[in-house]
Amino acid sequence: MRWKAYLIDLDGTLYHGNRMIDGADILIAGFQQTSTPYLFVTNNSSKTPEEVAERLSSMGIPAKADQVCTSAVAAAEYIAGEQPGCRVAYIGEQGLSSALEDAGLRLVEDDPEVVVQGIDLSFTYDKLANAAGWIRNGAKYVLTNPDLLLPANGGLMPGAGTLSAAIQAATGSKPVVIGKPSGILMKHAIDRLGLSPEEVAVVGDNMLTDISAGVQAGCGTILVLTGITTDANLQSFIADAGVQPDLIYRNLHELRQSIAGAF
Repeated sequence: MRWKAYLIDLDGTLYHGNRMIDGADILIAGFQQTSTPYLFVTNNSSKTPEEVAERLSSMGIPAKADQVCTSAVAAAEYIAGEQPGCRVAYIGEQGLSSALEDAGLRLVEDDPEVVVQGIDLSFTYDKLANAAGWIRNGAKYVLTNPDLLLPANGGLMPGAGTLSAAIQAATGSKPVVIGKPSGILMKHAIDRLGLSPEEVAVVGDNMLTDISAGVQAGCGTILVLTGITTDANLQSFIADAGVQPDLIYRNLHELRQSIAGAF
């Protein structure tokens, strides 16, 4: 393997819902035993890094909060870098509000300079109307992640991208997208590793988000057929994404064995 560190997707790569994917615990333990740098990278903006780490640990996957990169934290750091201490109205869950506060941004309920939106399980018409009005009046629009659908209870539920579609229709404005396949979340994670993009590989199950994001960021890419992308749909996903992964593995055991014989 030519890479020094790894950015690892979560849902569909290490777990399905509340069930760990076979080999995920051994893979992460192997990284730890060989002192291989890695970070968990997720588009999910609803949870804090502490909550994500706790969820992984509860499944038997070793994790600490400082190993987790979420689209919410990356969005907050992006906004703080562009407009430090600015007024922000958010549409989202606790993971987003906590990240915004931690970044020193002022959360307001009127006249924001920035509207940031993620997944919001209590999204309402009033929230849509308020966000649309603020954006039409000049507020910058930031979207944590563009996922249209999310897995839930064996099915699918609307994601942050679906809510964003309504806001975009009401404003005619395109947001700054933070999460995969955007390179902003990837840059956030790569910077935390302190490496150059070509020294890092992205591991994920989704050609349209994980692998596309890795290619755009200049990283190596490793596709595992453990979630969204399977043997059956692989070629259609490659065609839709317009990119090729560097490596493809059927499961996490194959990936683990290829990374280091010492595992």
